[in-house]
Amino acid sequence: MEVIILQPLFLNPVFKERIWGGTSLATQFGYNIPSEETGECWAISAHPNGPSIIENGPYAGMALDELWKQHPELFGNPKEEVFPLLTKILDANADLSVQVHPEDDYAKVHENGELGKTECWYILDCKEGADMIFGHNARTKEELIQQINEGKWNELLRRVKIKPGDFFYVPSGTIHALCEGTLVLETQQSSDTTYRVYDYDRRDSEGNLRELHLDKAIDVTTVPHQETGVTPKIEKREYATVTTFVESEFFSVYKWSIDGKATFSTDDRYLLVSIINGNGTLVHSGKRYSLKKGMHFILPVGTGKFELVGNAEFIVSHT
Repeated sequence: MEVIILQPLFLNPVFKERIWGGTSLATQFGYNIPSEETGECWAISAHPNGPSIIENGPYAGMALDELWKQHPELFGNPKEEVFPLLTKILDANADLSVQVHPEDDYAKVHENGELGKTECWYILDCKEGADMIFGHNARTKEELIQQINEGKWNELLRRVKIKPGDFFYVPSGTIHALCEGTLVLETQQSSDTTYRVYDYDRRDSEGNLRELHLDKAIDVTTVPHQETGVTPKIEKREYATVTTFVESEFFSVYKWSIDGKATFSTDDRYLLVSIINGNGTLVHSGKRYSLKKGMHFILPVGTGKFELVGNAEFIVSHT
C-alpha cells in the first residue's frame, strides 16, 4: 500500500509574455522573467496552457495537472475532473483590453468544455490615482450593442479608483479591465477564455489589430451591470490577522497577516497559498520550510496543524 506523504507542495510558476506586460514581476518578486513584456505569472496552475511544476518532495518534477490525476487523495478525492482554480500575478504595465468572461454552461458549449471564468483581484500595488474599468452603464442589451457599435466607450464603461490592498470580486459576465500601472494577484476558475470587447485599436507585433470577440462578449455580458461590492471580514488572532474577502460557490479567498508565530489547521480541504510580502518559516510535522515573498504552495487535504512564523502576508484560497 502506497504511503501518502503530506507536506507543502511548492510550485515553479509559468510566465506569459503579453503586449501590456512589463518588468514588475522581476523587480517586485525577483522572478527570472522571459522578457520586458512579461504580463502574467501563472503561480498555481494545472491548466493545459501553463501547468506549474512541483519543485520539492516525492512529487518533484511532476506537473500539477498530472498530480491531480495520479494522486487525487492529496486533494480529498475531488469530484471535479480538472483542478478548479488558477492563481496568477498580473503586471499591467499598459492598459489591458476591455473584456468579459463566460460562465460555466456557455463555456462548456462554446469553448470545448472549458470552465467559465469568475475571478477576483487583490491589488498588490498601483500607481497613485490609478483606476480600472469595472462594469458598464448600458440598461439593456440593445443599448449595450448600440454603444459598442458607435464606439461610445467613455459613456459605456465604468471606472473605479483603486489603491493597494483593495479587493474586487469579478463574476463571469462582468465587463472589466486592469489599467496601466497595476500589479494584481488574481484568483480565478481554471479557465483561459477571454472575450475582448475593446482594445484601444492596438496592433500586435505584426501590425495587425488584435482580434475582438463581440458576438460572444455581448452574449455573456450581464445587463444591467450588477454591483459586487465586497465587505472584508477581519478576525484578530494571536500574532495573526485573518481577512476574509469572499466566500463564493467558486472559491473562498483570504489574507493572512502574520507577526510572530501563528497556528493554523487544514484537514478537510486543500489550500492554495501565495506569499505576497515578507518572509518566514512554515513548520509542519517537525519540518521547517523557508518562506519568502513570491513563493507559492499547496497544503494537501489532511495536513492538519501547521505554524507560520515570521512577518509576512499571504493570500490563501480554496474551493
